[in-house]
Amino acid sequence: MAKRKTVVIGLLGPQLDAGVNARRWERWRPTVSVCQHEDLLVDRFHLLVEPKFSDLAQTVSDDLVSVSPETKVVQHEVPFKDPWDFEEVFSTLLDFARSDEFKPEDEDYLVHITTGTHVAQICLFLLTESRHLPGRLLQTSPKKGSGRGSAGGVYSIIDLDLSRYDRLATRFQLERDESVSFLKSGIATRNEKFNRLIEQIEKVSLNSDAPILLTGPTGAGKSQLARRIFDMKLHRQRVSGKLVELNCAVIRGDQAASALFGHVKGAFTGAAKDRDGLLRAADGGMLFLDEIGELGLDEQAMLLRAVEEKRFLPVGADKESSSDFQLIAGTNRDLRAEVLDGRFREDLLARINLWTFSLPSLAERREDLEPNVDYELERFESTGGRRVTFNREARSRFLKFAESAEASWNANFRDLNAAITRMATLAPSGRINVDVVNDEVDRLKYAWSETCGDSSLDVLKSVLSEEQLAEIDVFDQSGLAKLVEVCKECRSMAEAGRRLFAVSRQAKAQPNDSDRVKKLLGRFGLSWRDIHPE
Repeated sequence: MAKRKTVVIGLLGPQLDAGVNARRWERWRPTVSVCQHEDLLVDRFHLLVEPKFSDLAQTVSDDLVSVSPETKVVQHEVPFKDPWDFEEVFSTLLDFARSDEFKPEDEDYLVHITTGTHVAQICLFLLTESRHLPGRLLQTSPKKGSGRGSAGGVYSIIDLDLSRYDRLATRFQLERDESVSFLKSGIATRNEKFNRLIEQIEKVSLNSDAPILLTGPTGAGKSQLARRIFDMKLHRQRVSGKLVELNCAVIRGDQAASALFGHVKGAFTGAAKDRDGLLRAADGGMLFLDEIGELGLDEQAMLLRAVEEKRFLPVGADKESSSDFQLIAGTNRDLRAEVLDGRFREDLLARINLWTFSLPSLAERREDLEPNVDYELERFESTGGRRVTFNREARSRFLKFAESAEASWNANFRDLNAAITRMATLAPSGRINVDVVNDEVDRLKYAWSETCGDSSLDVLKSVLSEEQLAEIDVFDQSGLAKLVEVCKECRSMAEAGRRLFAVSRQAKAQPNDSDRVKKLLGRFGLSWRDIHPE
């Protein structure tokens, strides 16, 4: 069987490989050094040369042959106009990789990445990793402590297909796993759909600066997730500025425009001095606008331009300001329904809808209640300075209730946090017992029943006549009352459907929540307009 040939591919190094007199042998030259090792016999050397260094290339070629007569040197012209232009260098080297006749079944290839600009070295690495250059990486360097006079130096060969590269890939995966865990606040969540959602958010957050839209019911964790996204990007040096937050539900009119875009002195009554605004404060960082659906149409138009062009006009100003920020928006509304109702701009939704992530309610993630209970206990310890635990029976009792259909978790994680805080505070000797749990369960049931407002009968009387009500069975009145309550609290049938059918909708590939609500109302002669007449 014929011995496999060793072939080296490398760029001429105009600085390190230089030398035109006898003293050149006193210095380490990376290209020549490749052939100065007894345990590395090179049969052929493909030397990639920029045309302006042709004289040096000939000297280096002669020197290669003089130290290794069995080596055949083949020069290839690489006409870089700008060796620091990534696109040009990659394209040129790719052309070489495609044109040369490689025979990996008969030859072993080593890609020398010590010479050339950093751009060229990166391109050679990428072409080797992608197997356009079917070989291993070769690195050379002078011997440590011996100065540049040690001509041969040392070398190392890196096989991207073997364990060393696998260990690097494992490290990257561990780093990614850490990022995903960070976004989940370290909670070992079990809901597969939620875990996949967080993995997608991690990828998008680290690879894109486009707007992100977080949707979901109040208390589902949108604000906390936005902060974790920012902290992760800051840690990975993807942003340099700060996180600026605003709940759009608390501002209106001039106050909203001023808070976001700033104003000049005298722009409106009470504008006693100039104000920069939150967009300027978020320059280089991130702007989180919670409840963006509450923002007025005028402010929406101004925000759209700021997101697209990074420029905006402060209230009362005749000179534009600029700010380069990433937008994260949060909402508990169905913004598509808001567009149809004329309350949200379609062009703004199109701009912020590139990456939309819908956070499920706590009721849709009942398998995550147990790890979140542990997380809330840890939060109580860190903020209250007192460690509190459940006894076994109490823990079992609370989780059984929390994961049952009895627990509606109307305010989602806010309800859970409040429940754990109350039980931990009342726990005798730092131990939550069954009595404490039973009291809390009764408290939650009462609170959730109070949230419904009037009695079932009063709720139905608000939308049905006495005659209509008399034709409905008492058994059906209870369910219809809940249906009407939820519809009153929601801005669209889709939103109401997501709340009413939180469990059953998960079994459907394409749940039509609006249609289910419409049909349920229709059974009793009602429509959405009967509940929302405006």
